[in-house]
Amino acid sequence: MSATDGPLLALDSSTRAAYVALWMDGRIVAEQTVAAASNASSALLPAVDAVLRAAGIAPVQIGAIAVGGGPGSFTGLRIAAATAKGMVHALGVPLFAWSGLMAAAAAQGVPGQTVCALFDARNREVFAGAWRFGEDGAVDEVLPVDALRVDELRTRLGDGPVRFCGEGSVLYADDLRAAFGPDAVLGTTRRWPRGCSGSRARARERPHRGRGGVGAGVRARGGRRAHGGRKDGLMSTPLAELPGAATAPYGIRPIREADLPRVLEIENQSFSTPWKESTFR
Repeated sequence: MSATDGPLLALDSSTRAAYVALWMDGRIVAEQTVAAASNASSALLPAVDAVLRAAGIAPVQIGAIAVGGGPGSFTGLRIAAATAKGMVHALGVPLFAWSGLMAAAAAQGVPGQTVCALFDARNREVFAGAWRFGEDGAVDEVLPVDALRVDELRTRLGDGPVRFCGEGSVLYADDLRAAFGPDAVLGTTRRWPRGCSGSRARARERPHRGRGGVGAGVRARGGRRAHGGRKDGLMSTPLAELPGAATAPYGIRPIREADLPRVLEIENQSFSTPWKESTFR
């Protein structure tokens, strides 16, 4: 099965909210938000089930899965990544990762302008990345994804016009308007562009593996940041196409004692520092 066969299911739990969306026939046909990413471990699969039911498709009809590669919460990244990897092993479909910052910037729909997406990294720091999107689909990187203090943005982005989006732009709106002008802040948006034909292509960006196999430049809850030698919040080995073990339908139910060996097998295949059996007891 190629990456373009069938609907694309997107999962993201790297920031304060978690998201599930289904891309089909060139548009988002169903989506659901989990209000707090801290609930994603128990609410993500039910949200997937609700989205698939709303779209009227069965799990075996999914053509590919894309997962948000960060930057963001360490635990949140693991939840979506492990969920996505478990599903591709069951369904035999490809898995891809995308930059949440690039998706937020692309969703603003301001071709020709520099858009900088900001996610809150706490303590007056932000995860930042800036791009310029052409009407012909071309994408120019203006600021590589990095973890910066808010005061560093002017130095890194220069004096040209810049528009800001994402949760960090709302949190530091006054600072941004003072430095870049009164119209600098666009606000928050979905993590994927609605109806944007480039979304599938952007979901195929080669991710980069960070510490713990989840992502570099991420901040764990409680203020601990794990950079892992990179600040781009993506993974160092392409997730590319991962073969699945079967193509039979799957169901959603609570974990059982008998499931642990398979859960640990997936955990060991997915992460360089996998959780141990005692974690699940």
